[in-house]
Amino acid sequence: MKKQTILTGIRPTGHLHLGHYFGAGQNWVKLQDKFETYIEIADVQALTDNFANPDKVRKSVRDLVVDLLSIGIDPKKATLFIQSTIPEIAELTVFYSNLVTIARLERNPTVKTEIKQKKELFGQSGESITYGFLGYPVSQAADITAFKGNLVPVGEDQLPLIEQCREIVNKFNNIYGKTLDAPEPYLSEIPRIKGLDGNEKMGKSLGNAIFLADDPEIIKKKIMGALTDTQKIKIDDPANPNICMVYYYHKLIGNKNLKTVCEECKAGKRGCVACKKELLSKMLEFLKPIVKKRKYYEEHPELVDEILKEGNRKAKKIAEETLKDVKKSMKINYFD
Repeated sequence: MKKQTILTGIRPTGHLHLGHYFGAGQNWVKLQDKFETYIEIADVQALTDNFANPDKVRKSVRDLVVDLLSIGIDPKKATLFIQSTIPEIAELTVFYSNLVTIARLERNPTVKTEIKQKKELFGQSGESITYGFLGYPVSQAADITAFKGNLVPVGEDQLPLIEQCREIVNKFNNIYGKTLDAPEPYLSEIPRIKGLDGNEKMGKSLGNAIFLADDPEIIKKKIMGALTDTQKIKIDDPANPNICMVYYYHKLIGNKNLKTVCEECKAGKRGCVACKKELLSKMLEFLKPIVKKRKYYEEHPELVDEILKEGNRKAKKIAEETLKDVKKSMKINYFD
């Protein structure tokens, strides 16, 4: 029985951090054993809000691929490819853009949320939002349908993007005849990982993340600066571990000593500095397999290139088939 196809993507704007790993990465590693898996390095989408900084996006492509390989993505099971190397996606985006109104894009809850975040974080006004950024759900629809994606792993906050894709597919099929399959969301509980500062989200731009590529000294500095219970003044004061980011990360990485950490914290028998030092030790131990794989791929860049070239070849072949079907349905296959 043919495996269903899963398509997921990630923008290359820097290294993966623990939020990415626990929020999505470890799930992708599991899914590659069950599904025909395509993982897109979405450099074109990254350029929608990094258009003036192409060097950052270019460098981040390799960094991101090494990160993915380091956490267990297996190129024998999953197809890794770069979005911009598949021109068929761009063509499909143009065709699909005629099927979506500006008003509909502006109503998309995910787009509205991201525009709001841009205004809050960077002080951008509505006038600075580009056509490319507003239209990225159309590009995502092209990504999904180009590779005949049956399922798209998402959290609930991403459901509007899948619904937008389904609308585009249904409208295309109604106008031009049954050509495309509407994808289904593959809903999984994608936890939002808190930052070291207690922020509800760990983020690249928030300065509160532990990156998988951080060296031990950087990790040490970050952990030693993590937020603890601010009501704990003296070393033997009892504290509340449930509002302490150090305890949160002990729990996140599966410290087997967690019960003791919790009890000693509540009883005032554990100082914050000692607790942070234990977390550092456990964190480095947790990251050790990832660090080992990273070192291997960084020492073999030619292998990373070959993985991407092979992934691009495979992805392009599938996308060419889809585009051929789309052009035939639209009656613009003039010389076939």
